[in-house]
Amino acid sequence: MPIVEPAGYRAPFGFGNGHVQTVYPAVFRRVGVVTGRRERLDLADGDFLDLDWGDGGVEGAGRELVVILHGLEGDSRQAYVQGMASFMRDRGWDVLAWNFRGCSGEMNRLARSYHSGATEDMESVLGHVWAGARYERVALIGFSLGGNVVLKYLGEQGEDLDERICGAVAFSVPCDLASSAACLAARGQRVYMRRFLKRLTGKMRAKMALHPDEVKDEGLDGMRNFYDFDDAYTAPLHGFAGATDYWERCSSRRVLGGIRVPTLLVNAADDPFLGAACYPQEEAEASQWFYLEVPRQGGHVGFVPRDRGGAYWSEMRAGGFLDGVRG
Repeated sequence: MPIVEPAGYRAPFGFGNGHVQTVYPAVFRRVGVVTGRRERLDLADGDFLDLDWGDGGVEGAGRELVVILHGLEGDSRQAYVQGMASFMRDRGWDVLAWNFRGCSGEMNRLARSYHSGATEDMESVLGHVWAGARYERVALIGFSLGGNVVLKYLGEQGEDLDERICGAVAFSVPCDLASSAACLAARGQRVYMRRFLKRLTGKMRAKMALHPDEVKDEGLDGMRNFYDFDDAYTAPLHGFAGATDYWERCSSRRVLGGIRVPTLLVNAADDPFLGAACYPQEEAEASQWFYLEVPRQGGHVGFVPRDRGGAYWSEMRAGGFLDGVRG
């Protein structure tokens, strides 16, 4: 019954609110870039992914790799990605933080983009890692949308997962996309929704200029929530019948039972992005591989430490869990 109790995180004074936890690190945290070597991976469909690498920080590194996935409309240079990269590098892991299509600062080549269930790109990145024949152990760490990709990939692979993948950790994951979309559509979350839609609609306008025959204005100015955007763009551009079909098929919760490698999901109870269905207790209780930890506080990709200049709790939690599965 891999339910982690009691949950380990305790917020410092003044950070007991999920909104504060969510906003503070996004606005105020500064982390130096650890993954400074960029490599472009050309994909079979004619598109590309930009991969950012960081070497191990201690003697003996080079045989173990952590692959880090960012969240919706983020990139590899986000403070939460670089903070995790720095912490894991100092524990002896090499680090690869990859950017989803169109998120590296350069628009991707195709009309399609990335989405919450794009495990084919995860597979391409890992295929590139395996082709290098360097790493004996690989761990996966995902945040938010990137965490959904990690969990969905592991669940889909099941018993066929490459034995070099030793474990995974995911934070603040909308593992039920419909539940998360409904939560973010609520009045109290409008500030987050407006921010996401501003970036997403801006990206669609850029794609309209590049691919006028495939991407058209489907009422961008009137969009108010993820259903509007996903139904008009995410779903048709990626082969889904509509927003509901996309959410159902790409939610990682439906495949968590297939996970066959030690995997930890940490979703804070006060995460303003997550609805009730994003806390898969039944799946964790039924699994010997999938662990669920629900701290009372932490917000969305928050987990601010008492020493706000030091490592975040999420980094220490990931490092400790993965140390236990390194072999």
